[in-house]
Amino acid sequence: MSSSPATLAALATAPAAGAVGILRLSGPAALEAGRLLAPGVPASPTPRHAYLASFVDASGSVLDEGLFLFFRAPHSFTGEDVVELQAHGSPRLLRMLLARALEHPSVRLAGPGEFTRRAFLNGRIDLTRAEAVADLVAADSEAAVRAAAAGLVGALTARVRALEEPLRSLHADLEGVLNFPEEAEGADEGAELRVAQLRASADALLAEVGRGRLVRRGARVALYGPVNAGKSTLFNRLVGEERALVDDEPGTTRDVLEARVEWDGLGISLLDTAGLRDAPGRIEALGIARTREVLAAVDLAVLVLPPGSSAAEARQWLLEAGPTPVLRVSGKCDVVFGVDPHPGPLPEGEGIDSGSTHGSRTLTPSLSRRERGGLPVSGLTGQGVEDLRSAVLSHLWDGGSPSAVALVSERHADALRRTADSLSRAQLACRFSSLEVVSGELGLALEALGEISGTSVSEALLDAIFQRFCIGK
Repeated sequence: MSSSPATLAALATAPAAGAVGILRLSGPAALEAGRLLAPGVPASPTPRHAYLASFVDASGSVLDEGLFLFFRAPHSFTGEDVVELQAHGSPRLLRMLLARALEHPSVRLAGPGEFTRRAFLNGRIDLTRAEAVADLVAADSEAAVRAAAAGLVGALTARVRALEEPLRSLHADLEGVLNFPEEAEGADEGAELRVAQLRASADALLAEVGRGRLVRRGARVALYGPVNAGKSTLFNRLVGEERALVDDEPGTTRDVLEARVEWDGLGISLLDTAGLRDAPGRIEALGIARTREVLAAVDLAVLVLPPGSSAAEARQWLLEAGPTPVLRVSGKCDVVFGVDPHPGPLPEGEGIDSGSTHGSRTLTPSLSRRERGGLPVSGLTGQGVEDLRSAVLSHLWDGGSPSAVALVSERHADALRRTADSLSRAQLACRFSSLEVVSGELGLALEALGEISGTSVSEALLDAIFQRFCIGK
């Protein structure tokens, strides 16, 4: 594919005041347009050399002093001649510099992601690595940063290629047998086994869709349960600040509160919901309705039950979550069961809560987890909170490192599903149909997989992909 002859210009830094602002130009007229702004730079500058230059307006008046860098094609990010001007980060100054560059007749303003699109069209990067650029820019957790960085250096590319290359080879073998039966005799031997192996590889990559979604957008975890179970106190403890109002009066929380936390590098949106109960007030009833909506949309629901909840009550609360996975905990594990006015050895089977004092001890019977109604936690004292964090991460992730996952997007997932479906049909065709059908299904699988790597992609799809990029990238 060939790139447009137009030269692109855009600001590559955010439109806000800062120490440094960058103007980027890419295309055949990049150097000529760049020297309109920095005429003191040599006509043939040394590539990858930083020149200290004065940036001027159309009349030659100096606007700023900064760095001028030139990257000669094809050894640049886009594969074209690229110029970057690094000026002071005044938004007004940068707009003036951009306007001056756009006065060149061959220069136009770049659209969203157009620099990265040029890099793809010029063969500098494949489509999965191009998308990793946008993922890295949008990453808001350590896991997302590390996973996007892995994609940027080709981790997902390698896995897609490991599926695409043998698939293409098998398709070529079968097409050879169909079109040149004498010359390609025997090339279809073992086709069913090869198809089965390819399908297993596609299924393995597809299995990471859920994990990729968690890393990309972060997980959503909601605390729910009956009123006055200690949800808001626990929420504040997990968040690390007083975000939710806490009071002995039932029904204090009447709307959904949300806070962003990061645990082991994974971004998590933690939600504190209104307690559920019969016959609430009108405003509280609206909060309860919102709670039920939230429970249907989160990745994990944490059921917080007060002390003394029965198994039957717990089962009823579990039904409120519907199909959403539930982690059950027993809140207020610091609750006072009895106060001994004469401190002495504790009765066998009892323990002192970590938040109690010697003069007024909280006696917490050593009950089994089942009897306590789940993992015992106390938002007031912090008891069990670290265990709860670990349990939440275990439920969400179930082993492994969030930063090691391939950032499979919904677009990738759709293409992988179609690839796996075609391979499944090809596997059946190996047993019950003709070689033509098998080859046809393999062709469909290749086409779907090529939408991920970029080997078979339409202009409309490229428009949709790069539209989510920022201008200047």
